[in-house]
Amino acid sequence: MEGLNAYSPSFRFFVQLTNDLTTAGWLQYLFIVILTVIVFRLGFAKKLPLLKNIVIYVSLSIGCFILLFFSFSLPVAESLSVAALILIIYKIRLHNSKKVETEAK
Repeated sequence: MEGLNAYSPSFRFFVQLTNDLTTAGWLQYLFIVILTVIVFRLGFAKKLPLLKNIVIYVSLSIGCFILLFFSFSLPVAESLSVAALILIIYKIRLHNSKKVETEAK
């Protein structure tokens, strides 16, 4: 597994974890899909009927294949992790401020 320095840190982690490029690629894809779903749910999702949600998440999972190809050399998964962390912090602070605002009334 020499020459992994050209790959992104998350992909290198999965390669070192599994010692197999194929399994590491699938784990990287799964990681990207999970992070993309988290970012979508926290930042953009609205209440929709079940069929529309299915269409959205199938499209999202297909689109993650493009992100997978970019993630071999670019820090896509790391960027999604930062975006998810920022959105989680934002939602927690929003929830706390609404709670304080409700208690003040």
